[in-house]
Amino acid sequence: MTAGQVSDYTGAAALLGSLPAADWLIADRGYDADWFRDALKDKGIRPCIPGRKSRGKAIRYDKRRYKRRNRIEIMFGRLKDWRRIATRYDRCPKVFLSAIALAATVMFWL
Repeated sequence: MTAGQVSDYTGAAALLGSLPAADWLIADRGYDADWFRDALKDKGIRPCIPGRKSRGKAIRYDKRRYKRRNRIEIMFGRLKDWRRIATRYDRCPKVFLSAIALAATVMFWL
């Protein structure tokens, strides 16, 4: 978990070593960096990340697969309906993660 002012690159660099085995990684333009794409390819993961608008050369990505990213965005929106999660009431990461797990479980059952 990073602060709101921290760039996406910082979080990506921290999580890169602990990524599970996967075929694809779908991310938004905030993660568009050549070093990140190369690191994913070294791990055998194909990146589905559109290029930034300021990038000179266009990057190819699977547009159909990227459109399915909205399901994840909807899930985060539903989690933020819970005031405790949206305001980050719990400062301890373990307690915060358990609150997210509890909210996700309740949402799944409803």
